[in-house]
Amino acid sequence: MSIKKILVSQNAPRVLTQYETVTEKFGVSFQFTPFFKIEPLTSREFRAQRINLLDYTAIVFSSRHVIDAFFSLAEELRVKIPETMKYFCTTEAVAMYLQKHIVYRKRKIFYGTGTSESVVALIGPKHKGEKFLITMTEGSSVDALASLFVEKKLDYATGVFVKPVSQDLKELDLKAFDMIVFYNPADVKSLQENFPGFEQGDIKMVSFGRSIVKAMEEAGLRIDVKAPSPEAPSVARAIELYLESVK
Repeated sequence: MSIKKILVSQNAPRVLTQYETVTEKFGVSFQFTPFFKIEPLTSREFRAQRINLLDYTAIVFSSRHVIDAFFSLAEELRVKIPETMKYFCTTEAVAMYLQKHIVYRKRKIFYGTGTSESVVALIGPKHKGEKFLITMTEGSSVDALASLFVEKKLDYATGVFVKPVSQDLKELDLKAFDMIVFYNPADVKSLQENFPGFEQGDIKMVSFGRSIVKAMEEAGLRIDVKAPSPEAPSVARAIELYLESVK
C-alpha cells in the first residue's frame, strides 16, 4: 500500500518545513485536523476536587491552557492569589505566559527546560518547605513529576484545571487517508466517539509520545510507526524514515 494522504490529529505547526520536505520527497499530502480541544473545568467541576487554592504556597504549571483556567477559576471562586505565591513552570515559554495574568517582575517565577527533573532541580533545598499544587489536564499523567516529588519528600497535591473535549469529526472521511498520526489519549477517545465502528484495516498509525501508546493498544489500534526516537525526534522525520523503508 502506497502512502499518499496523511492525517495529523493536531493543528498545523507554525513552521511546516519538515512536512514540506517529506511532501517534496515522497509526493504525499498532509492534512492537519485537531481531534479535540482543551476547555477549562467549570467551577462546579473544580470544586468537586475539594481543592482550596490558598492551602498552597507554590503552583506548578506545564501549559498555557492551565494558566488561563487557574486564574479564571480563582476569579470565579473569588479567591485572591497572594503576591507571595511562587510559580514553577516547565519551560520559559510557559513562565512568560504568566504575564497575561500577573505582574511578572514582582512575582517569584522559576522555569525549567521542559523535563520533570529540571523543575525539581529548581526547587532544591531553598524551596523544599513550600506546599505545592501540581496543575494538570484531565486524563493526563504527572506520574514522572509526582514520583520525583515523593523521592525528594516534597509536600504536594495534584489538581485538574482543564479537560479535553472531542471535536465533531463525523464529516471526516478517515478511509480517505493512508496514515493517521496520534499524539494524545484524547485523540483516541475522540476517534472512538466519532467513529464507534472504526476498523483500521490497511491504514498506518503513528504514535508520538509514550502516553498515547497505551491508549492506542487498549483501543485495538495497530501502531506502525513509533516516535520520538533518537533517529526520529519529530513526527515528520519518523514518517520520512518509514516512507524510505517501504519505497
